[in-house]
Amino acid sequence: MTVVARFAPSPTGFLHIGGARTALFNWLYARGRGGKMLLRIEDTDRERSTQAAIDAILDGLTWLGIDWDGEAVYQFARSQRHREVVEELLAAGRAYRCYASPEELAQMREAARREGRTRLYDGRWRDRDPSEAPPAVNENLDDLVLLRSDGTPTYMLAVVVDDHDMAVTHIIRGDDHLTNAARQRQIYDALGWPVPVMAHIPLIHGPDGSKLSKRHGALGVDAYRAMGYLPAALRNYLVRLGWSHGDQEIFSTEEMIAAFDLPQIGRSPARFDFAKLESLNGHYIRQSSDTELLEAIERLLPHIAEGGELAAKMTSSLRRQWLAAMPSLKERAKTLLDIIDGARFLLTDRPIPLDEKAEGILNPDARALLRAVAAELAAVEPWTTESTERAVRDFAERHGAKLGAVAQPLRAALTGRTTSPGIFEVLTVLGKSESLGRLSDQAAL
Repeated sequence: MTVVARFAPSPTGFLHIGGARTALFNWLYARGRGGKMLLRIEDTDRERSTQAAIDAILDGLTWLGIDWDGEAVYQFARSQRHREVVEELLAAGRAYRCYASPEELAQMREAARREGRTRLYDGRWRDRDPSEAPPAVNENLDDLVLLRSDGTPTYMLAVVVDDHDMAVTHIIRGDDHLTNAARQRQIYDALGWPVPVMAHIPLIHGPDGSKLSKRHGALGVDAYRAMGYLPAALRNYLVRLGWSHGDQEIFSTEEMIAAFDLPQIGRSPARFDFAKLESLNGHYIRQSSDTELLEAIERLLPHIAEGGELAAKMTSSLRRQWLAAMPSLKERAKTLLDIIDGARFLLTDRPIPLDEKAEGILNPDARALLRAVAAELAAVEPWTTESTERAVRDFAERHGAKLGAVAQPLRAALTGRTTSPGIFEVLTVLGKSESLGRLSDQAAL
């Protein structure tokens, strides 16, 4: 048997983190067994479904590295097929039409509430002849509604028909679908169709154990991209939300595919932990090559504030500077935004602005020191990390100063901040002309 899994989101909003994990679990299960992964867009809710949401889902899956076989299936386009199945059920006597009026339905609901019953419909049309139906009545309710009076299928019916027609063998989804599973099984049985294997996984909760909300991190996948997370890191984090493979925490995609199976999914809700995600992302950043990170940053720019402005500055010369600075930039970074922030000194035009702390460091004595050390650096050739470090250390020793007392004013003048990559890396990346120019700007004030 060929395993066929599917991901079936409703395009009424972004691809949220729980949906992304569901897609990942289905994808891993199918790929690990040489099977197929299908994508179905459940767009039967015409009022709430939007093209923007569809685009966000497709983009989010692609960014995460989750692909699918064949073209995406759009549920609404299959409405005629859904109606045909209902007609088959009616003809076989396994479904019936309900002609209860709105007033009768309201009375049934009220009676059920009064008596504490969860079953609202009393089945009054189950065994009656349709010829007894009064004119202009509501056809919108059944023991289990399959088709509305306007001819549109319900979710319960459409899901069963689509999964059957797509030959889906395994359905992995959140345990909020458990009730749906019982109802859908009734439809499968009525149609005489085999029921797929259904696995219902616990939902994701916040660190405090409560239902995941935006304050915990219940954001769309696009938001995690904009926050500077790498898709491989987020994928690794998501697979460990509720699934385990011994004590292993770091998984390559190939390792995930080989190891993933359903029995290793825990029975308790997984807890989302931003600190753990950041730590994992930092690991992936440090393991990435400098070129890979620069390419990831350039792909990120269209999705962040001021990204267009930064992209416009990306000359071949600036790219070389980024690559030269990357070993230092990525060492402490937890996200790509951290790297971008750390590289601000490369992107700023002279005279560079100083933040409040840098301004505080560059007092008159510090600016006098800048003039002296700049004169010393002007004679340095060739301009390398080693030669600039030797010159600054010699300067500090001759003036009886600690290295930090010289390095901090240099850092403030060169980057506008009190934190940056190593000061000698900064000097090298900026180059001799730009470095001396920035020192001159601040020494002259």
